[in-house]
Amino acid sequence: MSRHQAKVVTVSDGVVAGTREDRSGAALAAALEEAGFDVVERSVVPDGVASVAGELARVSASFAGLVVTTGGTGFSPRDHTPEGTQEIIERDAPGLAEAMRLVNPLGRLSRGVAGIRGRAVVINTPGSPAGAVECFRAVADVLPHALELLSDEPTSHP
Repeated sequence: MSRHQAKVVTVSDGVVAGTREDRSGAALAAALEEAGFDVVERSVVPDGVASVAGELARVSASFAGLVVTTGGTGFSPRDHTPEGTQEIIERDAPGLAEAMRLVNPLGRLSRGVAGIRGRAVVINTPGSPAGAVECFRAVADVLPHALELLSDEPTSHP
């Protein structure tokens, strides 16, 4: 079976402005590669509903794979990643978001969502490098199967 593709979208005013290094995007890309994904694109957008929705629509267009966001899932006034994600997903995948919230007590403060757009799975992770990787790893084991189901590939159910 071929490796699945992934894209990482960092949502951060500071990274866009050049005042902050994209450590969470780099950490996520490394964790994705380690989990067997080919990271085919990384991008950065400012916080905000429209910027997140626009970038997620772009990166998921005609894409069969995983799209992972980092940043903008908390309670800060500029944290609108879940709202931008809700604008573009066609179906919710609440089990993924719930599993990511359960890995750490601070997960209860995450407003991140997960869903499906076309043949892409979109998941929101926190902006901290450790939190982003921890949340991705909480669902990494089921994501290949989810992508196979979306691609209509033959799968075996245990």
